[in-house]
Amino acid sequence: MSKILIVEDEESIADLEKDYLELSGFEVEVKNTGNDGLERAMSDEFELIILDLMLPGVDGFEICKQVREKRDTPIIMVSAKKDDIDKIRGLGLGADDYMTKPFSPSELVARVKAHLSRYERLTASGRPDNEVIDIRGLKIDKTARRVWMNGEEKALTTKEFDLLTFLASNPNHVFSKEELFRNIWDMESVGDIATVTVHIKKIREKIEIDSSNPQYIETIWGVGYRFKI
Repeated sequence: MSKILIVEDEESIADLEKDYLELSGFEVEVKNTGNDGLERAMSDEFELIILDLMLPGVDGFEICKQVREKRDTPIIMVSAKKDDIDKIRGLGLGADDYMTKPFSPSELVARVKAHLSRYERLTASGRPDNEVIDIRGLKIDKTARRVWMNGEEKALTTKEFDLLTFLASNPNHVFSKEELFRNIWDMESVGDIATVTVHIKKIREKIEIDSSNPQYIETIWGVGYRFKI
């Protein structure tokens, strides 16, 4: 069942859209403010977003812009404003469609189905699977550059992610600090290898249950580090 997010401050309109979509077999969540809508829209839970233009707090343009920077979820922008400039701006920010109020709920349902069908065809035929490393509860999505530990997403800096991914991609291989510095920072390590130690410590704090007794990144005393599988 496809899950749809409606971001609409007029509750009567949102409820009507929700009713029609649920009758058509969709799971629907509604948010009535721009701030709440942006927070939910940035999650990876929805197959399509119906986005009002004029919202309290963050407006629809900004939500569309931020979502499109992170993901390609189909977005249908709706507004009572009939100006072409708003339509052009919305589509320019990455919205897939623009509907002017008032519109029939059945037309909305038809457009939702059309966009979902098109998106499913594109993702099924044109996009390779993400490259993922999955080891004992640690999941590293190399394509999306995201990391989860036992289902909980962890926020890593660029270098932390690169260092973790490099080690996990070369399991059971012992790397010296100098080798890691050259591979991740792309330069000779002249007095800077302490940077590696600091980054290893930060990574362990994020992915290890007990960072003092690491289960993933081992310290090989006098040599360097190894990712254990």
